[in-house]
Parts: sequence; C-alpha cells; structure tokens
Amino acid sequence: MFEGVMTALVTPFRDGAIDEPALRALVERQISAGIDGLVPCGSTGESATLSHQEHDRVIEIVVDAAAGRVPVVAGTGSNNTQEAIRLTQHAKAAGAAGALLISPYYNKPTQAGLVAHYEAVARASELPLLVYNIPGRTASNILPSTLAQLAQIEYVVGVKESCGDIDQIAHVVAQCPDDFTVLSGDDALALPLMSVGGDGVISTTSNVAPNEMLSLVREFKAGNMAVALSVHQRLLPLFDALFCETNPIPVKAALSIMGLVGDEIRLPLTAITQPNREALQVVLKELGFS
Repeated sequence: MFEGVMTALVTPFRDGAIDEPALRALVERQISAGIDGLVPCGSTGESATLSHQEHDRVIEIVVDAAAGRVPVVAGTGSNNTQEAIRLTQHAKAAGAAGALLISPYYNKPTQAGLVAHYEAVARASELPLLVYNIPGRTASNILPSTLAQLAQIEYVVGVKESCGDIDQIAHVVAQCPDDFTVLSGDDALALPLMSVGGDGVISTTSNVAPNEMLSLVREFKAGNMAVALSVHQRLLPLFDALFCETNPIPVKAALSIMGLVGDEIRLPLTAITQPNREALQVVLKELGFS
C-alpha cells in the first residue's frame, strides 16, 4: 500500500517551539522532488520529546501542507497501547493516510503481546498501519513468524524493518502475503532489502537528498540494477555521515548547513560535535548539497 521512498521528516524548532514555516517549506521541498510519502513524528522527527499537543500539531501541519498530494503516514507509536490508540485516532481525524507505530519500547513485550498491541490499535483506529521493528531502540525484535501473524490483521498493511539483518528481512518477505509492504528503515540497506523482495524505504537521507533516494529506488524497480548500485555507492559517504551520531543529530545539522532549518535539537540529544560537523560539511560539499 505504501512503497517507494517516504521521508521520515525532521521536526524543525525555533526558540523551543515548532517552526511551522520551516516545516511547511520542508514538505514543499519533498513534494517538489516527487517523494512518494511523508512520515512525520518518527524517530527522525524527535517524537520522543514532543508534547502530546505538539505531536498532534505536527501531524496536522504536515497533512495540511501536503494537501492530499502525497500520503502522510503519521508516527503514532507508544509503549502504552491506549496512548498509541489515541495518537492513531487523532492522526486519522487529521487526515493521515496511515500510521507508523514503533514496537513498544522498554516494556519488552512477548511476541504474543506485540500481536495483541497492534491488533488493539488496528481495531480501535481502522487506519492502515505500518509496524516499525527497530530492536536497537526497543529492546525487542519482531520475528518473521510474528509479522506473518500481524499481516493477517485487518489494517496492518506493512512493516518498516530496521532490524539490520537482511536474512531476517528475507524471511519476512517470504512468510508474509505479497501485498504486505516491507520497507527499509535503514538507508544503507534499502538496496539490499529490495533485492530480497522489499518495496522501498522510509528514509532519513531523503530529507537531504530526496532526488537521489528516489533515483536509487526507481532505477532498481525499473530493472536498472547497475544504475541503482551506482547511486547507492555515490550515497554511501552521505549515509555514513548522516548516522555518525544518534539520528536525527546529523541530519538536522545537515539541513541547518543547507539553510533549510535552524540547528535546534532537544535534550537529551545534543548538537553534533564539531569534528563530525566538519566531516559532514565536506561530504555535503563533495556531493553538491551545499
């Protein structure tokens, strides 16, 4: 249902508040580039430090700015099932086309608990849901057999996979129905993931380089493997630079260097270190982004 390149949008701040003009400008830049969808309020959007009111407002702004031109899949995950339901219901009311829900973190639910969590949100919201598997942030891994169960639940339409294990992802693709979307949550693994049957990427890098990420995915889908590989290899230094520190520290720094947002980031995250900022500036300049 959702495929291609969807951008995990940063949330720009100014003087401690959401910078609405900058956020709207980011949406326009993405849509002008031809992006396939927008994902506000994910990890890249610093959702963990947004108040509930801010979280709701970011989704409302992005849906309004997109104006139906691309689908908006709102980040609405929580380790509190009732909170996830409320966030998802709000996203639906705001006009989002779907929701992305991180696997409950810290609680460390069993595989049965994960199924029950997503089923509860799906039943209460009746909105297309993408499961988000990122064991490095949640301390739990959604197994392929569990995703196969989740794929049978109405409104659970796909997964953003950030497990980092291509073999595991290959088993997800093999065990789930053909219409169950499998997206990479790691930019550097987008090409390998598609090679085992995946459908695209929810990308941090496309905040900086939407055209290039679109080229990577679309050339692969068109069967132009050599071209897709060439794009992937060209972007490798950018992938490295954008994940040299905890996401979204480097991507926010990159967008600041490019003059697209301010450099504000919320605690407990801190500004990029000077050596990494200088290295990032070099990569952006070499690739023609600054």
